[in-house]
Amino acid sequence: MSTRQSPSDGSKLLRHRAEGPATAPPLLLGPSLGTSTALWDKVAPELSVTHRVVRWDLPGHGDSPAGLIGPGATIADLAALVLALADSLGLDRFSYAGVSLGGAVGLHLAVHHPERIERLAVICSSAHFNGSKPWEERAALVREEGLAELAKSADSRWFTPGFTVPELVEDHRTADPDAYAACCDALAAFDIRERLAEIGAPTLLVAGREDPATPPAHLREIADAVPGAALVEIPGASHLAPAQCPEAVLTALRAHFDGGAKRGMEVRRQVLGDTHVDRAQARQSEFTARFQDFISRYAWGEIWTDPTLARRERSMITLTALVAHGHYDELAMHIRAARRNGLTPEEIGAVLLQTAVYCGVPAANSAFAVAQRVLAEEDEAAG
Repeated sequence: MSTRQSPSDGSKLLRHRAEGPATAPPLLLGPSLGTSTALWDKVAPELSVTHRVVRWDLPGHGDSPAGLIGPGATIADLAALVLALADSLGLDRFSYAGVSLGGAVGLHLAVHHPERIERLAVICSSAHFNGSKPWEERAALVREEGLAELAKSADSRWFTPGFTVPELVEDHRTADPDAYAACCDALAAFDIRERLAEIGAPTLLVAGREDPATPPAHLREIADAVPGAALVEIPGASHLAPAQCPEAVLTALRAHFDGGAKRGMEVRRQVLGDTHVDRAQARQSEFTARFQDFISRYAWGEIWTDPTLARRERSMITLTALVAHGHYDELAMHIRAARRNGLTPEEIGAVLLQTAVYCGVPAANSAFAVAQRVLAEEDEAAG
């Protein structure tokens, strides 16, 4: 489910768009200068399968009020607006990914508010933006002439030749000039190189190999300074990599943010036992590898980790579903799982008796036979 939030006049909150399960781990996505939440259109929906994704607009961009920042603004000011948005959504701790200016905001948050950042991805960005003069000149130009002329060169600054995203170029053209100039002020003053070693959040750097604004060397500089950081370079990508090469960016972000497979494997072992999982892993082949990953990531990494239901409750539901569909081999495995999840033999029997009413007596008869065998094996092993 996706929801758009546009602040009313006088609001002090950034405009944002939220999508994905409300109970999923939160992930905030920050934009590049001159763009809107549309920058993430080809990436955010996929990330929202496993996360509560919140995209936000810069002041004066999209629907965010222009007056949220003014002349002399800093990255710290933008970071404070992001934290205010997170607070309004009840997000004490979240993961974060940002492009260019949005990436600079992420670096600031990781250094100055480490208690808020779970994991960080910095995309086509930098710890500094080539000194203050170019940005001071751009800010003065925009304040004097507006954005129409500057927007005409957006494609050459953002994409490789022959590629464009008209919606993003239009976002650039229609952004508020004063707010845009204030964002230039923030970029002019930004240099966090001396603090990078303090970042403790797991950090991913994503560089566009054809990016003229923040070349791969800028991302390598961050990767070399941040302890344990990883770097991915995307061939053929320029400055707005999520728009130009969404699949490559998505692959990198999933690997970094989606702990579902790892968490899922931990839960899978807790519920099914090491012996069963080791046996399944030993049988895994190239043909079945993606299916095994699917099970770990979605069944065990999302559904079984959802705290809405306790594991014993999930076991009772699973037993009923397996009986209903006649999956008796799986039923044996999940009867053992139900015992690990705290169900007594009497409670398992009560569940199977319930299935006799709603799934049919023959199905329940077969299920009782399976359960009797499994429980007897368990008693024998215990004795």
